[in-house]
Order: sequence, then C-alpha cells, then structure tokens
Amino acid sequence: MKSLIKLILVGHFVSCILLCALYGAYWYTYKRIPQQPIAFSHKLHLTKVGLQCVDCHKYTDAGLNPIIPPVSKCMSCHATVKTNSPEIMKLTKFWNDKVPVPWIKVHTLPSHVYFSHKRHIKRGISCESCHGQLQGMDTVKQVRSLTMGMCINCHRQPEYKASTDCLTCHK
Repeated sequence: MKSLIKLILVGHFVSCILLCALYGAYWYTYKRIPQQPIAFSHKLHLTKVGLQCVDCHKYTDAGLNPIIPPVSKCMSCHATVKTNSPEIMKLTKFWNDKVPVPWIKVHTLPSHVYFSHKRHIKRGISCESCHGQLQGMDTVKQVRSLTMGMCINCHRQPEYKASTDCLTCHK
C-alpha cells in the first residue's frame, strides 16, 4: 500500500513538473514579447516607409546571422526625421553616447544549432516563413516555435527537399 501511495505521489509530482515545463515552453515560444529599450515599429518601417528586411538587417544573404542594425543606420534617417519624438530622442541619446542600443533578441536558437539565413534565402524562403508577418507588428514577437520539429517538417516539404541529416543543423 505504501509503495502504491509513493508511486501515485511521484506520478503527480512528475506530471506537475512536465505541465509546468510545457507551459513555460509555450509561453517562451509564443508569448515572449520583451520590453525593448526603444519602441520600434516594424509595421511602420515596412509598410509606410517601405523598407525591406535587408535594408536594415545586413548580411542576411551573405552570412549566418543578420545583424541588428547599428545606431548609425537608424540615425541616417532619424537625424532629421521625427527628431522630437520621445523614442527618437532615446535613439539619439544612444548615438550621442556612442553606445549600441541594447536590443533584446526575440528569435533565438540553441547554441548547438547551426542555422544559415544565407542558405534559406537562396532557396527562396521568405523572412515571414519563420519570423511571421512583421509588416503587421508594431512590437516583434516570436510566432513560430523554431523547434527542431518545425524545421524538419519544413525540410521535408516537397518544394524544398532539404536534408534532415543531423549534421545539417547540429554542430
């Protein structure tokens, strides 16, 4: 009888741990919207201004990781555009202090994963495939799980026929 009670308690404990882990993964993946140091609207810059992802995120087609734009890129317009805006005033302070904006990364992959934006762009895969409809987002949030399962499902699509060998993505 005692071993049955212990087994039930252990089962409940393990179930609680798993549920908490699953909820945490769900929250982190789909609800993570960090408070950025400057309220930057992709929606405004992509739809009204007409910028493209590669206008600010350089090297998407040439390297592994597109860069977060330096303050100088932002200031190339905002030295004269909306200079009295509180958010642009924050940006100008970073510029004057000669420090980068401490943006909080929204889309992250584990360190053991090798991911090349270049390969995906050459295949014609759009930024929206993984990052969602940024042109509709004032605040960027992660909309895809970016899990191994999501990547493998994409790799198996007939139009891509990409390798699912472990060494394709794992260092």
